Amino acid sequence: MLEKANDGAAAQAASANKAAAIAHEQTTHKDAQLHHHHTHAATSHHDGGHHLLQVEDLNVSFCMYDEDAPYFQAKQRDVQVLHGLSIAVHAGEIVAVVGASGSGKTLLADAVLGLFEPNSTVTGRIWFDGERMDAEGLRALRGHGLSLVPQSVSHLDPMMRVGKQVEGFANALSKAERKARREQLFERYGLGPEVARLYPHELSGGMARRVLLCCALMDDPRVIVADEPTPGLDLDLAVRALDDFRSFANEGNGVLLITHDIELALRVADRVAVFKDGTVVEEAAVANFADPALLSDPFTRALWHALPEHDFAATASTDEQGRGNASIDKGGRSC
Repeated sequence: MLEKANDGAAAQAASANKAAAIAHEQTTHKDAQLHHHHTHAATSHHDGGHHLLQVEDLNVSFCMYDEDAPYFQAKQRDVQVLHGLSIAVHAGEIVAVVGASGSGKTLLADAVLGLFEPNSTVTGRIWFDGERMDAEGLRALRGHGLSLVPQSVSHLDPMMRVGKQVEGFANALSKAERKARREQLFERYGLGPEVARLYPHELSGGMARRVLLCCALMDDPRVIVADEPTPGLDLDLAVRALDDFRSFANEGNGVLLITHDIELALRVADRVAVFKDGTVVEEAAVANFADPALLSDPFTRALWHALPEHDFAATASTDEQGRGNASIDKGGRSC
């Protein structure tokens, strides 16, 4: 998505003072335009839909201090968290990104939404509805063509009534239009008119999830990024929440569902991208999970063996090959 500064630019920056060099470097990392490049490494052919969102060769690294060195001798080093990640979401489908907690899945959501930490370096290419995007374009899309359903209801303001919060996600509309849109969404997702006057702490878990979905839908997006949207919900409520995403996709939109729950992902997704050690190791149609012989990666087969209907029978050898517990390192400014 974003390119490193070239050698000439780096040399010019080095001649300026340190603060200016840092600012120049961060701006260049975050805002350089994406290079046009075609690859079909992770592209599937989903009948009846075109690419709404396409990510190619995404790499994210963070600059951090070496925690093992004494404080006064600590040096900065780059730690790569995502590498060579490619994925696409077509119109009318849900793509689930499944992997262990802490493996970096949320960083994929951050990159797609144009959310960059000051100490991060991000490279790769992203297209939205056929148009190549840079960092500024992704920021402009956020909340409009591309919306986030976050993993925590703490994103809701505890001091503001729910109705006003939802309406605030469509500021381009008039007050009357915002209210009408919110009422339409509440009716669609089974939220009574009285919910508008409630505060977030008065919502049940299922109601809160639907309110977050309504927030994401207020400005009529084409793609939703759902980051662990079902934590804390029992199975029935989780399935209902995922059914809402299915309805959204069936209208010709797309959903990128980020989750650690392979069982729920298989209930609702069209394709599953298996995430391990900061990249997609295998992408498979949901139908392929009916037979482990159709799955090529050891970690993917370990997920299959661990499903309840297979008695959680992941073998020791498969577990050793397929274990995915990559940690996300955080640190100082970009090196």
